[in-house]
Amino acid sequence: MNAGLDYSIAENVPPELSAQRKTLRGLSQLKFDLKYFFIQAAIGNAQDLLHLLEEFPADVIVADSFFIAADWVHEQTGIPWAQLGVSALTLPSQDTAPFGLGLKPNASPLGRFRNRILYGLLQTVIFRSLYADVNEARSQVSLGATNTLLFDVLSPYLYLAGTVPGFEYPRSDLPPQVHFIGPLLPATSSTHFTPPSWWDELNQDIPVILVTQGTVATDLADLIIPTLQALKHEPVLVVATTGNRSAADLGAFSPPDNARVEPFIPFQSLLPFVDVMVTNGGYNGVQMALAHGIPLVAAGKSEDKAEICARIAWRDIGINLNTKTPKPKQIRQAVQQVLSDPRYRQNAKQLQTEVAQLHPAEQAVALLEALVQTKQPIIRCP
Repeated sequence: MNAGLDYSIAENVPPELSAQRKTLRGLSQLKFDLKYFFIQAAIGNAQDLLHLLEEFPADVIVADSFFIAADWVHEQTGIPWAQLGVSALTLPSQDTAPFGLGLKPNASPLGRFRNRILYGLLQTVIFRSLYADVNEARSQVSLGATNTLLFDVLSPYLYLAGTVPGFEYPRSDLPPQVHFIGPLLPATSSTHFTPPSWWDELNQDIPVILVTQGTVATDLADLIIPTLQALKHEPVLVVATTGNRSAADLGAFSPPDNARVEPFIPFQSLLPFVDVMVTNGGYNGVQMALAHGIPLVAAGKSEDKAEICARIAWRDIGINLNTKTPKPKQIRQAVQQVLSDPRYRQNAKQLQTEVAQLHPAEQAVALLEALVQTKQPIIRCP
């Protein structure tokens, strides 16, 4: 079976691709990712999925929002499919700029003109080569040409958005099969988690600052080390989770006395103690912070992170530093501002209330069961 490339697992990526990707930034890196890790990988994904369906006939296919092979297999077999959103909405809209640019929405006449120009520019100039890549890949699974790129792919049946409406840009033309089900969060407690020896320090009468870079963009020099440097003289406790990187990856840098560094801590255990999260914009980590009403300081540009960071600033639940590699001074000033200005926490608490009103797993099951029964688009209630 050809599982394609999963670049979240470093050893799965050919060394030459990994080395080439590290030389790229911004849109160049995004184009590289789309070509190699999504478009070309979809050939093997689609072939594998067709083989699986021969052994296990399915009524509905459920795939994450970036798994375009599900759409291709639907074209070949007619099996309905549903998307599970694993990032912010990528869907084009007259009210938003194209996904990936990190621009705030603008539904004014001038804003919609801006959006049209940007979509046209991406299609005819910036992403022009990717459309050729998509059609070449589709030809290898016996499909015809399309003018749809990854960010435009939408199941005509059902899209499960893993967030709340308050975190997403408003769209007057939001497709009716898009349903906001809320973040898919882990269990509220981990029975297998043994707290580290310093755990009682979380109960001190000082702010707790969490800094995390998730599990994909894990160069500790990008955000974790600058945050530890930024806050070393502040009256706070800094908890850094390194995405299973070891302490040796800190190199010659020695964590300050007010910092606790761990490879992994289950967020559902840690977040009830946290006052501010410093993040590179990983989608799931941000959603977990919102579920706990935690304001954020965001600094990320790779993958989808520019879009997540932009939404944090737009919703006024934190500060977007608009860089992947912030200076310690920038981080310190942003953390101080978030701690001192109550509006960030108040807005985060509003989204926490919104999250608490939804029941993601139950709603997702009900919508999928309706799709299985009807084989028709599942339209949200007005």
